[in-house]
Amino acid sequence: MCHTGQEFGAPNPHAPAALLRFAFLIGRWRCEAKVHLANGEWQNFQATWIGRYILEGYAIADEYRMTDSSGNLIVLGLNFRTYDDSQQVWNLKWLNALAGTWTDLGPEELGGVRFEGQSIIYAFKEPVAAHAYTRVTYRNVSNTYFTWRGEKSDDGRVWSEFMVVEAHRSSSD
Repeated sequence: MCHTGQEFGAPNPHAPAALLRFAFLIGRWRCEAKVHLANGEWQNFQATWIGRYILEGYAIADEYRMTDSSGNLIVLGLNFRTYDDSQQVWNLKWLNALAGTWTDLGPEELGGVRFEGQSIIYAFKEPVAAHAYTRVTYRNVSNTYFTWRGEKSDDGRVWSEFMVVEAHRSSSD
């Protein structure tokens, strides 16, 4: 499941083994994203996701970009993923390149990063959208496919789906 090489780097053998939980992101992905609109309809977008080991294999950086039907860039950012073995906590950050802002993903006060079977789940305070919190679930993870599901909440208790991304590994990997 780990696609490595010069272009995508390799995990460092001294890095925490937990880092491999996000190794499925390594490589190139083409994505179909669907966003639930206020009128109840779903709008489709195209996206790409590219994951790499960085910092001599001690971290993973994955770039996500999404465009509208005219090809206009509407989301562009980079996730940084590291694991603090001594504290046994994930440090996940999102850099929104279009706004120049950082977001902490999966902070401990919102439950941290959880693994339920093959699914990965975390929540964060939403800095951009109209809702207060976003919860993310990665599921259906395989060598060639995964889904990213976004749910929104105003209170952190009641959640509703607002976005689904289906990612297919690019054949060039």
